[in-house]
Amino acid sequence: MSAPPEVPDVVRRAFDVSRRRGFVSFCRNETGRLLATLAASRGGTLAEFGTGTGVGTAWLRSGIRDCSRIVSAELDSKLAGAAAEIFVDDDQVEVVAADWSTLRDRGPFALLFLDAREPKDSGPDAVVDLVEPGGLVVLDDFTPCESWPPVYGGRVDTLREEWLTDERFTTVEVMVASDTAVLIASKR
Repeated sequence: MSAPPEVPDVVRRAFDVSRRRGFVSFCRNETGRLLATLAASRGGTLAEFGTGTGVGTAWLRSGIRDCSRIVSAELDSKLAGAAAEIFVDDDQVEVVAADWSTLRDRGPFALLFLDAREPKDSGPDAVVDLVEPGGLVVLDDFTPCESWPPVYGGRVDTLREEWLTDERFTTVEVMVASDTAVLIASKR
């Protein structure tokens, strides 16, 4: 697999690293374009929990302001090392080989990007203190759902339900492709 020709150079480099490492689970281009757009609207520190080989980080980087920075945590040290290759000469991006909880002292974040299903506890209670007022939480890898309550895998999707009803956030589900959706939550 290779990156489509219309992606930013930093994203192309991330796709190349992913391909060389045999890593096939990464941020989709539709989600990536949304991340780049949201990153462009933020100042301060942005964070990603679950870097993988850095594709999501690269999308964030493609939109980040000059005055902002990104810190990204990946538990798997081999994946974190692969992602760090992409940003070795980039003062605005730091990839750490660590559990996401080690970044608690680096917040609050202007934007926090994480996979909806990893870490296991990615509900509002786990991250509310990590996001500044007006900051955004972006969760990807949701399957679009038109029902209420939302359903995933034949059961009520309690994670999505928590985010959509938590009074500390204003949250919207955005379908970025016919088979995938993203939640964007703004901290009140």
